[in-house]
Amino acid sequence: MKFNQLVVAGILYSSASLANAASSNSEFVVEDIRVEGLQRVALGAALTYIPVQKGDELNAFRITQLIRSLYSSTHFENIAVMRDGNTLVIRVAERPTISNIIFEGNDDIKDEQLQESLDGNNIRVGEPLDKTVLTSIENGLKDFFYSIGKYNADVTAIVTPLPRNRVDLKLLFEEGDAAEIKQINIVGNDIFSDTELLEDFELQYNTAWYDFLSETRYQQQTLQGDMETLRNFYMDRGYLRFNVESTQVAMSPEKDGIYISLNITEGEQYTISGVELVGDLLGHEDFIEQVLPLTPGELYSQAEVTYTEEYISKYLGRFGYAYPTVTTVPEINDEDKTVKLTLRVDPGKRIYVRRINFNGNTITADEVLRQNVVQMEGTWLSNSMLETSKNSMSRLTYMEDVEFETVRIPGKDDQVDVEFNVKEQPSGSFNAGISYGDQTKLGLQAGIQQDNFLGTGKQIGVNLSTVSYQKQAQLSYTDPFFTIDGISLGGTVAYSEFDGSSFNVIQYNSKRWSIGGTIGYPIDEFNRVSFGLTYSDVELSNRGYYEQTNRFYEQFTNEDDPDAPIEYTSLQASIAWSRSTLNRGLFPTAGSSQRASFSITTPNSDVNYFKTVYDARFYFPVSRDQRWSFLTKLRLGYGNGYGDINGSDQILPFNENFTAGGADTLRGFENNTVGPRGIQRTSSQNSVTLPDGTVVPGDPSNDSYVLSRRSLGGNAMALGGIELIVPTPFVEEDSSNSVRTSMFVDVGNVWDTEFDYEEYSRLNNAGANELLDFSDWTLFRSSAGISVQWISPMGPMVFSFSKALKERDGDDAKFFTFNIGQTF
Repeated sequence: MKFNQLVVAGILYSSASLANAASSNSEFVVEDIRVEGLQRVALGAALTYIPVQKGDELNAFRITQLIRSLYSSTHFENIAVMRDGNTLVIRVAERPTISNIIFEGNDDIKDEQLQESLDGNNIRVGEPLDKTVLTSIENGLKDFFYSIGKYNADVTAIVTPLPRNRVDLKLLFEEGDAAEIKQINIVGNDIFSDTELLEDFELQYNTAWYDFLSETRYQQQTLQGDMETLRNFYMDRGYLRFNVESTQVAMSPEKDGIYISLNITEGEQYTISGVELVGDLLGHEDFIEQVLPLTPGELYSQAEVTYTEEYISKYLGRFGYAYPTVTTVPEINDEDKTVKLTLRVDPGKRIYVRRINFNGNTITADEVLRQNVVQMEGTWLSNSMLETSKNSMSRLTYMEDVEFETVRIPGKDDQVDVEFNVKEQPSGSFNAGISYGDQTKLGLQAGIQQDNFLGTGKQIGVNLSTVSYQKQAQLSYTDPFFTIDGISLGGTVAYSEFDGSSFNVIQYNSKRWSIGGTIGYPIDEFNRVSFGLTYSDVELSNRGYYEQTNRFYEQFTNEDDPDAPIEYTSLQASIAWSRSTLNRGLFPTAGSSQRASFSITTPNSDVNYFKTVYDARFYFPVSRDQRWSFLTKLRLGYGNGYGDINGSDQILPFNENFTAGGADTLRGFENNTVGPRGIQRTSSQNSVTLPDGTVVPGDPSNDSYVLSRRSLGGNAMALGGIELIVPTPFVEEDSSNSVRTSMFVDVGNVWDTEFDYEEYSRLNNAGANELLDFSDWTLFRSSAGISVQWISPMGPMVFSFSKALKERDGDDAKFFTFNIGQTF
């Protein structure tokens, strides 16, 4: 029920007086006209509403016409017509002008809705106030509150006079509490219990304290919907003669409780005796008959009938028949409890698209949106193509909402215009981050990313970072529609310097620069495949001697200068497949996103290795409006070397290892803390020197070890998690696409499958008299917390509070993070 339909304006005419003149039956010829009492209204404007001129003969009938005409101008609240000799004197009192409109105490009705309703009654600031309509407005508002169960609500219009014939209008609301449903009774049900019938009702009563999704407030419109749900329950199970005989809604004396009774007649079940298709099916009769879900001998189902009608309509819509009429005519036989269904099909005329227009895109160019539209102008209208186009645009990160409508062209019964109405959201972001951890304390980062550069749809990113442990610069560019067929082209240039000791990880320094390009090909609406080639130059120096990294260093170390930096180059080829059925580009609530990639360095590279990664996210809506949704996510990775170098099998470079811990992997853990740690082995000092000077080393089992604080990472990774997306408190529903709150649990770990830990399990801790235990390194880590994300003018922002649930000694737990320009 629309709110403004509840407010009905009344127009009442005040009585006018004829004073200081002869009787109303007297007539005279008007020699002059004088209007008194004008303030805001100009004399010329007032005279246009006076249907009398000099020289006219005035009588009682014409006086009545004159008064009605002046009242119709809406400028006057009192009018007196008098005679001064042969001069017509009209004395008026102007309606006061509305100086301000104030709403106070309204919670269930927004100010915008109230103003919209007042506008319909011509009550707005700067306009004259017609006090006669205030009572009808008050009553209309009360009716609205009664319809949502607030029977103690009261609305009062207060008019405060101001100087210069102005007034302030205040609508004072006392909404009160909504009446709760105390009981819902269904009378006449013998086949199904009340529990079965009420299970799908939106209105509930006596709900548990934790069932915060239930609606216990009475609303007339919701009750109508529940009655339709009840009817569908029976009709879908063959009870074709089901009927709701009557409905009683009773209120408690205190007006705070509602008792509902539904009197029903269940009837008996009916089966389908036959199905007949009648009308023009455009030569598709055989196909439609094969896919019809209606089968003779089965129970009648209204849902199946509706689905059949919609399916036939959508199927014909694929061929340009956008407005077919499909009607099911039942022939009921009450004697044998059967029904014959006749589906009458009228495809109508084939509809063609004259023009496709875009509205609401103030930044994005029309041609960018048109690249995502598969429906072509000049061809017949296809509803499936329009839905495909809508979904494609909705997945753009700079689109918040996309809808479309078809508009018939006057005088053309076979042509329409398609209007896409879009709502944009910030496409660029200033990428900055603040985080705090137990060990790393305060961390900062910054960058710029633009997914819709100058409205062209091209993606440009510039990221600059300089912190205590890393300096990084990266420039990226992607054109999603390099060709009209949707082939994408992109490239990246990057340079970084990394100091592991400053980051409290294993000791090593690295310098890397790289340049690469990718090209992508669309397979269909959801699937895409891309190919890439990247050249990298890496220099490693200031090495730390860890058992795991020694294996890699030994392949390149100069025996004459073991501490000299090592440098290697590689050419990496990659292939990736991606699939997305998400309903939105940012903050999706339904659909899935999957990506699988495989990369390998070419045989002529200095290092030969491969990596494969699989990422997946699945969204499952919980509520009809999709404000409640479950998210499950999974990330798997594996990498290794291939071939050999100097007779040794190549392994994955340790600086290419998978790592976990941090905002985009395992929240609740600091960056790079999950997984195997670096082992520094110290040889036993119990060596023996023989008389000839030969040194005999001590027993290796007496060697000791020291562990690094941070993880080395590993060549295998498994991460996952679940999230419950919930409505954000104190955020209006129309802003829900820009704000997201979720409660999450993250799990995962990183392993090194190529390192033999058993060899080191007998070593003693150099700082304590205990053996090295690797068992807890293989266990999954987990964390839980809450995250709030929102779209700001600077881009996406994230605040999360998380706590590690399962951690090992020395893990660096992260209590909170705040990021700009990133979503999880």
